Amino acid sequence: MKNILYKYMSRWTSLNEEDQQVIVDQIRIEEFKKGTVLIKQGDVPTKCYFILKGCVRQYAIDEDGREVTFNFYTEEQAIAIFNHHKPDKSSDYTFKCMEDSAMVVGDLDMEKDMYIKHPQLETMTRRMIEENFSQVQEEFAAFIASSPEERFKTLQIKRPSLIDRVPQHQLSSYLGITPESLSRIKKRIYQDPR
Repeated sequence: MKNILYKYMSRWTSLNEEDQQVIVDQIRIEEFKKGTVLIKQGDVPTKCYFILKGCVRQYAIDEDGREVTFNFYTEEQAIAIFNHHKPDKSSDYTFKCMEDSAMVVGDLDMEKDMYIKHPQLETMTRRMIEENFSQVQEEFAAFIASSPEERFKTLQIKRPSLIDRVPQHQLSSYLGITPESLSRIKKRIYQDPR
């Protein structure tokens, strides 16, 4: 698992191997079983996560008691909660492991200490967040402007592993359609893949 971290750090920083080793030795990696809830809707998050292996679903229970899926996080994606603007700082979402997973676990209270000790780590984190935020903005704009069938086709191109990795009712919720509509779309696309 640490090899994935080295590869990722090399992509985002100019740290030499020795400095990377020092940081990696201080990072906590944990394994989580399928079904583990990392953060529950309404709880105040105290940790952030970086997925080395696995899949995590982000969802919320709406006013009608339905689960609405907002995202799936997979390898080399970070789960960071930015709720400093909220008075109670509780999470609006639940984050649940869809598979057995391995993740870097960061303690939000210790984050500042790590940044003071390793300034390049803060730069790396900022770059990561900027790229992630930009990607989320693009995906959201495309999602709003596209039809359900276009959303599925985009998913096939950008995140094809999700199609077989997550239950179809959760995938349909993520796409903003019913499971029945998803089945019809898949049938049409697989019969005529143009």
